[in-house]
Amino acid sequence: MTDRKLRLGVAGLGKAFSLMVPTFANHPLVHIAAGADRREDARARFSLDYGVKAFTTVEQLCSERSVDAIYISTPHQFHVEHARLAAAAGKHILVEKPMALSVDECRAMIDAARAAKVQLVVGHSHSFDGPIRRTREIIESGSVGRLRMITAVNFTDFLYRPRRPEELDTAQGGGVLFNQAPHHVDVARYLGGGRVARVHCFAGAWDPQRPTEGAYSASLTFEDGVHASLTYSGYARFDSDEFCGWIAESGRPKDPKRYGATRKLLAQAVAADAELDLKDALNYGGTDYRQIPADVPRLHQHFGLLIASCEHADLRPTPQGVVIYGDDVPRLDVVPVPDIPRDEVIREFYDAVVHGRAPLHGGAWGLATMEVCLAMLESARDKKPIALRHQTGVTGRSGA
Repeated sequence: MTDRKLRLGVAGLGKAFSLMVPTFANHPLVHIAAGADRREDARARFSLDYGVKAFTTVEQLCSERSVDAIYISTPHQFHVEHARLAAAAGKHILVEKPMALSVDECRAMIDAARAAKVQLVVGHSHSFDGPIRRTREIIESGSVGRLRMITAVNFTDFLYRPRRPEELDTAQGGGVLFNQAPHHVDVARYLGGGRVARVHCFAGAWDPQRPTEGAYSASLTFEDGVHASLTYSGYARFDSDEFCGWIAESGRPKDPKRYGATRKLLAQAVAADAELDLKDALNYGGTDYRQIPADVPRLHQHFGLLIASCEHADLRPTPQGVVIYGDDVPRLDVVPVPDIPRDEVIREFYDAVVHGRAPLHGGAWGLATMEVCLAMLESARDKKPIALRHQTGVTGRSGA
């Protein structure tokens, strides 16, 4: 590296990128150097916003000499191909979850990065969130005794947001087992020490018009006996952000009066390709795209209700910090909110690339998380518990 900023190329200017815009555009350690997307309107908006090149293919982006690293936020089924392209061009890799669609694809990405001597980090996931990291610090301190059980619940309208066809096709990485379970699993593995021994899961695909898994309830047993129960519904009318004081997953305030707005919007998309047009309009560069103003109050991001049950206390990460329920009154351990959202992701990636520090969310971690998610699918299909073989412990830098 010849300068202090990481020159980032963005592969895919869709929903994931739009959520990372406030991070990339404002972080002092990152410079947006180029982008790539199939959509002309997204490329035009990108070039206008950042004054840099926007290519039609990821291969062209990886050939751009002004780029040090590639952020891969293309559709899930292309992650392995685009990671290989980036590694072959000598670019470091930050890839969105899910890492890939199979253990073999994850392994291929790890091998490509290792052969090219570039860093590979998987994120964003909610195991980066400050209150989750503080919860692990409390557990590791020994002050609340050993962790015994993790209970995590999240109810959203995920399946009724505008989707591309492949997002409703499990074989192409659609459904909540690929899109949402990596958050749940990453958090549980991070708090539980990483090594899941076996998985037993129920999954529901209840809407023939959206033929993929929209809900799951999973039981994870760790090697040391810790148990995690993960429940997610993307069919929900109930919104579990109610448990978080009407703070949305993004950390921003949510208006409860907008109840049902997502389903109402989708119900209007009845013509052929209308749903795809609606998604493109809402995505970066689309006619209905709106970036959240920087001055909107923000707390920590979260992934629903979570309780870590320890021998001497229950711990509940919240958008404000960690509530510690001991033997007397509950106490809030306030965790300062970073000036820039998802700052933890950038710092872990930057430290890996620039300082050579081993990242927590590296390729081995991402593979282990996907092994659990894939085992959840297999267990739900075959109605039996699945033993795991590729787990790894919590090592490296956690983004603190």
